[in-house]
Amino acid sequence: MSYKRGLVLEGGAMRGMFTCGVIDVLMENGIRFDGAIGISAGAVFGCNYKSGQIGRAIRYNKTYCKDPRYCSYRSLIKTGDLYGADFCYRELPDELDIFDRETFRNDPMEFYIGATDVKTGKCVYHKCTDGGEEDLQWMRASASMPIASKPVAIGDGLYLDGGIADSIPYKHMEELGYNRNVIVLTQPLGYVKKKSPGIMKLALRKYPAIAEGMSKRHEMYNGQVREICRREKDGSVFVIRPPMPVGVGRTEKDPEKLEKAYQMGRTEALRVLPYVKSFLDI
Repeated sequence: MSYKRGLVLEGGAMRGMFTCGVIDVLMENGIRFDGAIGISAGAVFGCNYKSGQIGRAIRYNKTYCKDPRYCSYRSLIKTGDLYGADFCYRELPDELDIFDRETFRNDPMEFYIGATDVKTGKCVYHKCTDGGEEDLQWMRASASMPIASKPVAIGDGLYLDGGIADSIPYKHMEELGYNRNVIVLTQPLGYVKKKSPGIMKLALRKYPAIAEGMSKRHEMYNGQVREICRREKDGSVFVIRPPMPVGVGRTEKDPEKLEKAYQMGRTEALRVLPYVKSFLDI
């Protein structure tokens, strides 16, 4: 049987430092995938796999986590975005810690992003091709948390965080023909997502489809995790997850905590590396 190898990256804001540690170890050990898909933090950090930039995500997050241009309530008040859009998606990748678009464009791995359509509440998937402005807009949309971000306009649509509609997009990868998938989660085994506070629906009344999605997100997420666990046991997917809670806040500003989460990802990836190679038939 021929395998089409896929990498699936959950979001989770700064819990994504765990993911960064995992993917850096995979890259360092020459693990190649035919395609990858990222949601939210999984998109904005996972893109470095296709550009081959080991260490980039942990480096710039530690450097700029305290910078109000990167993430601050000041930015939220001034711009409507907790994470400064111009800083995160222009200044940072173009000037401060340059995103290698040439390598991204030429690397054969397919890279997909999911974002939630504000009107329908459904996840829309975008295939990134060159790491250019459109791709970065999709990354921004995928990571734009409700209330903390303005919807991102792309073409005729408006989009928010992909995790609202599809937190762990393994099914979409299977629909694309990927039949040997490694899934990187950012919560430990046994984690159960709680229902969003009722006030969330009131705060999102301008976007009823998003409000509805947020009210049911815990059901969708917990159902995905249960199915992934079943699939993990029967050997049809391989899961890499933190051995314990990652221990960072969604907008973590302590570089040491970010480094600790990153090192947790590296340690876990190194532990399971022989099993990943066996699963992928490498």
